[in-house]
Amino acid sequence: MLRKFIIVTVFIFAFQKLSAQKVFAVRYESQADVKVYVVDYESQADLKVYKVPYESQAGKNNGKWFFVKYESQADKKIYFVDYESQADLKIYFVKYESQAGWLNKAKQYLLY
Repeated sequence: MLRKFIIVTVFIFAFQKLSAQKVFAVRYESQADVKVYVVDYESQADLKVYKVPYESQAGKNNGKWFFVKYESQADKKIYFVDYESQADLKIYFVKYESQAGWLNKAKQYLLY
């Protein structure tokens, strides 16, 4: 029983680390894990994103992003494309933390 508990606990912590939302915007499309397009309207987005001011506030794939200074600190590297048709993921930046979240959960796998 204790062994199962330990295995489950390790899995949960490992999974949480993999889903952290520390992102870095790369200069070139070929460097990116995900190509992102910023839409004009909330209803067009796959994900509503809130930029948190501190790394410790970064979410677990829930739309709360912290932009890191260095590529090596990021869990996901993103590239902002010029056209919606080039994007893997469409995002909309929100003003309040409570507004962040997925509108199209089918795209959630992109940020794991």
